[in-house]
Amino acid sequence: MSLLDLRDVGVRRGGRELLSGVSLEVNPGDLLAILGPNGVGKSTLLRLMAGLVPPSAGHVRLGTEPTGALSPRERAARVAWLPQERSSDSAQTVEEFVATARFRFGESTSVAIEHCARAFGQADVTGLRARRCGTLSGGERQRVAVAALLAQETDLLLLDEPANHLDPSYQRTIYELIAKLWRAGHGVVCVTHDVNLLAHLGDADRLRVIGLGAGGVRFQTTFSDESLPEKLSALFDTRIIALRDGRARYLVPAIGESAPREPS
Repeated sequence: MSLLDLRDVGVRRGGRELLSGVSLEVNPGDLLAILGPNGVGKSTLLRLMAGLVPPSAGHVRLGTEPTGALSPRERAARVAWLPQERSSDSAQTVEEFVATARFRFGESTSVAIEHCARAFGQADVTGLRARRCGTLSGGERQRVAVAALLAQETDLLLLDEPANHLDPSYQRTIYELIAKLWRAGHGVVCVTHDVNLLAHLGDADRLRVIGLGAGGVRFQTTFSDESLPEKLSALFDTRIIALRDGRARYLVPAIGESAPREPS
């Protein structure tokens, strides 16, 4: 049984079509990386998957249930969502904030905090537990948000720019953690602007890359696809080239060059 199923989904808002004809499926052990220019609906797509935005066409199912038929507690048992920016009560301590992610379990705060110990360690925020959220830097807040995501204990993870605000060392740490969760059987959907961070996930033949543009899916391929630079060039309207360092491949924009226009 799939964790998530989207079929011919569309989203309209204020008379504007944000997404159209999107069909995707996420099974246990799948990892989808969603790439695309600003404003094409990547974050909207994640919110749709989480049941926070209703589809105007098609259907979205978590397991066998339409997202609209699930209560917030039921959705929280099936999918965890990491937004680009997550607000918190600045007076809360880190451990109190992370414990709130476990609301679906109906635990007391003290019991929830005990269950969060592993998530604190995985996100490297154990030393921040007693800090007030309002005193944290942007990078620290992002790591705490990752801990809250993990504390929710779901099979499906939706990540919107998970390395946001993090220095290069922690970017690598977060992506290596995502890879461990993927290999452990979680389904993962990750929006990112930095395609090269995906290299830290490994298993390039299994890593699915989704190109989103103009309100719909422009391509679906794998990270190992040798034609990925050309696909990204068309998606971003700028020439993307592949550079090699041993066996590693880096995808970068060519300076001062636009992608060739597709014939009309």
